[in-house]
Amino acid sequence: MSCDSYADAPERGIFITFEGGDGAGKTTHIRFLAQHLRERGREVVCLREPGGTAIGERLRDVVLDPDCVEMCDRTELFVYEAARAQIVAEVILPALARGAVVLCDRFCDSTVAYQVFGRGLPRAFVDQANRFATQGLVPDRTILMTTGERVEVGLERATRHHEADRMELAGLEFHERVTEGFRSLAESERERVRIVVSRERKSETSRMVFSELSDLFPWMRDEAVCSDDLFASLDRARHEGRCR
Repeated sequence: MSCDSYADAPERGIFITFEGGDGAGKTTHIRFLAQHLRERGREVVCLREPGGTAIGERLRDVVLDPDCVEMCDRTELFVYEAARAQIVAEVILPALARGAVVLCDRFCDSTVAYQVFGRGLPRAFVDQANRFATQGLVPDRTILMTTGERVEVGLERATRHHEADRMELAGLEFHERVTEGFRSLAESERERVRIVVSRERKSETSRMVFSELSDLFPWMRDEAVCSDDLFASLDRARHEGRCR
């Protein structure tokens, strides 16, 4: 089937989130996916949490500031939910309504992993807060990216090019609990949450991401479109120093 045939299919808004611990390569694969969706005529909105709006970015500065050592766990939760409520109302819902593909780096699953499993806040309350902030919005698909390595390796990779933020400084045991939280979510929602293990070759990782999204985008099942050369461009970019 040609790309033109795929373009004839009616489009609907699709919401995809990327989750996982630090250092798994979410940013790289969101950019690569967005590039190829745009090349096939889709409007793509790339976002991050917390952030994505003027208000959300200011809240991000507060909640991730290493100097905010006195912030209690409940305050942390409400800051995340406030930023989420804003990005859903201001950006995500309007984008989906006009048929865009929304790719978001972190969403409600991170709150369950970090604030429930990591901080120990009650799951029932956090779930309720998530539903309130999102107006009931649930991603069509969640890609849970993992390095398959020890937690400390991912943390080291994540902070290699910047100073650690407040969450990254929360300690190894905290991040081990977060990792377990993500595993639990994947086991409980296997249809929505798909695990992708980051490989040394980014092309292999990206091919797995596309495979887990192929039911949402039929052209991803077409080997003539999703050829080895398409994915190999990621490895070439890395070799040439354009992609870290």
